[in-house]
Amino acid sequence: MAPSSSLVSKLKVQLKLSISRLRMVQQKDTAIAKQQRRQMAHLLEQGKEESARIRVENIIRSDITTELLEVLELYCELLLARIGLLEPKECDPGLEEAIKSIIHAAPRTDVKELQQARQLLVEKYGKDFALDAVENRDGKVAERVVKKLRVEPPDPVLVDLYLREIAKTYGVDWPRKPSQGYNGSDEEDDDDEPSSGQAVKNLEEPLTTDELSKATPPRDLGPKSPVSIAPPSPSTDNLNPRVKLPGPPELKPSAKMSGLKKQTPSTQAQSDPKSADSNVHGKGSVGGKIPDVDELSRRFAALKK
Repeated sequence: MAPSSSLVSKLKVQLKLSISRLRMVQQKDTAIAKQQRRQMAHLLEQGKEESARIRVENIIRSDITTELLEVLELYCELLLARIGLLEPKECDPGLEEAIKSIIHAAPRTDVKELQQARQLLVEKYGKDFALDAVENRDGKVAERVVKKLRVEPPDPVLVDLYLREIAKTYGVDWPRKPSQGYNGSDEEDDDDEPSSGQAVKNLEEPLTTDELSKATPPRDLGPKSPVSIAPPSPSTDNLNPRVKLPGPPELKPSAKMSGLKKQTPSTQAQSDPKSADSNVHGKGSVGGKIPDVDELSRRFAALKK
C-alpha cells in the first residue's frame, strides 16, 4: 500500500481534474438539452403530441443526470477544501457522506477522472468501507444522490409541466384551446346610441365643388425635394434660428473703401484742386462723349504746371 501522504497528493490532483471535467460535461449536456427542447417545440407546433411526450423523457433524464453531476462536483470541492482531513487513517465524520456518495455514484457516470478519484478513496479506506458505500448499508449516501440514480419512468405530471414550459419558452400555442364559434347576433348592438349615454356626433357634410376649387392646396402636394434640412432648435442665444443655405460669398467693402465713399465732392476738391479743376472743365464730357482736341490740349497744359 502506498503511503498516506502520496495518496492524498494524488487524490488532490484527481479531485481538481474531476471538478473541471464535471463542469465541461454539464455545459455539454445543457447545450444538447437546449437543442432537444427546440425540437420538442417543433413537434408540438406540428401537432405531434405523442411523439413529443415520448422524447421529452430523454430531456428529463438528461436534466436529472446534470443535477447529479452538479452534486458530485460540490462534493469534490468539499474534499478539496478539506484535503487536510484526509490524512488520518479513519474517515472523518464530516466527510463520510461526500466520500461514500462519490464511491456510490462514480461508476454510474462517464467521467473517468471521477472514477480514478474513487479508486484512490477505496485504496485509502479499504474494501469494507467501499462495499458499505456501494450497497448503502448504513444510509450514509446522500438521499438526493440515491434518488437521482433511480431508473424509473417520469411522472406524467412532470411530463406535462416540461411540455408546457417548452411551449411557453418558444411561443407555441399548447395545449391548443378549442375554437369557439362566432355568434354575430350576440355581439352586435343594434342600439344607435352608445352604452355610455353620450350622443353620437353627426358627420360633417361633404364640401361642394366650388368650395374645393377655392381651397388652398396643401404645401406637401406635388413632388418633394430629396434634400430636407431641419432648422436648428431655438436656444437662449438664438431665439429665432434660421437655416443658412450655401451660396456665393457676399463681398463686403473694406474700411478703406467705405471711408473713400463717405468723402464729399467738396472735400475732394479741397484736397486735390487740380482734379477739381479738371472736373469743372470736363463737365461737358459727361455722358461718355469723347473730348475734342482743344479740351485735350488744355488738360495736358494743366498737367505740365
